Amino acid sequence: MAAELSKPQIIELAQHSVSYTLFDARWVPSSARFVALGNYARGTGAIEVCGLDDGRITVHRKCEKPAAIKCGTFGASPLEERHLATGDFNGNLSTWDLENMTAPVFQVKAHDTIVNCIDGCGGMGIGHGAPEIVTGGRDGCVKVWDVRQETPVANISPTNSADARDCWAVAFGNSLNDEERCVAAGYDNGDVKMFDLRTMSLRWETHLPNGVCALQFDRKDISMNKLLACGLESKFTVFDLRTQHKEKGFASVVTKAHKSTIWCGAHLPQNRDVFATTGGNGSIHLWKYKYPGQRSISVGDTGEKEGVAGEVIELNRVSLATQPISSFAWSPDKEGLCLTTAFDQTLRVVICTKLNQL
Repeated sequence: MAAELSKPQIIELAQHSVSYTLFDARWVPSSARFVALGNYARGTGAIEVCGLDDGRITVHRKCEKPAAIKCGTFGASPLEERHLATGDFNGNLSTWDLENMTAPVFQVKAHDTIVNCIDGCGGMGIGHGAPEIVTGGRDGCVKVWDVRQETPVANISPTNSADARDCWAVAFGNSLNDEERCVAAGYDNGDVKMFDLRTMSLRWETHLPNGVCALQFDRKDISMNKLLACGLESKFTVFDLRTQHKEKGFASVVTKAHKSTIWCGAHLPQNRDVFATTGGNGSIHLWKYKYPGQRSISVGDTGEKEGVAGEVIELNRVSLATQPISSFAWSPDKEGLCLTTAFDQTLRVVICTKLNQL
């Protein structure tokens, strides 16, 4: 019992039931507010701004939009504006002022069909380079956007649209200065591709056994260190990105968990080696990545460097919902505070304790 209590604990602080299907939720930077996104049964979109008041969730503002909203991010917005970028089922990329959501601040037809995933970089006072948004769609395209113009900065499209695979996950990384920046994309057939936006080229690709539901670099604003890929069949993969071998690529470690699809994974902002994953069985697992004693070794006659993968250690787990947990977001301001949405139409605020002792 004492050993169990010494572990980080995952505790539900508050929950809020809604009348629509929840797809995503994000903390509003530098505040105790958050935004929930989803769709009503009639096919329209929902944006609901909520807050934490005395440990309870209260609704501050909500509105209904013409198309169901699939995903959102604050990653490309400066702290002074805190504009929310969303992708919807009609293929639109929109940015919203949370104080006046009557009409979008910016909107463009980003994809032919659903915008499955979105990520932002260059905003919130984090990282280098221009504020940019990356979107991935059912049409198989990955597009990078600057909200000051209506044409994509980069458009990574399949050569044959008939053979296009759904892009399920996108993530920015390697934004360590004003020139360098990478985008990772995961597809429904298990492909993971990394594109270098400085050279506009494919930097690396690999294939996982099952579809990739989520991707995240452990930090966007440093020389790329690790990449987390979550997928179907109860597996997630952590790639060590510090050493790339010409033939073998990056070293990786595969972990089995949840006994169901792993819907998402998120690194703790205050400690990049701690991350959480959520499953189709309604559970949250907390993990820590342990580096090997030596992260690379010399192989062959040429002495070329090859990466060495570390070890993933489970810290704790808890079952919160009866339906899949579709999104998970750590608070950037309060260590251990997190936000989840599940298909049981419930928004939950959760606390993970003892993370500062790891």
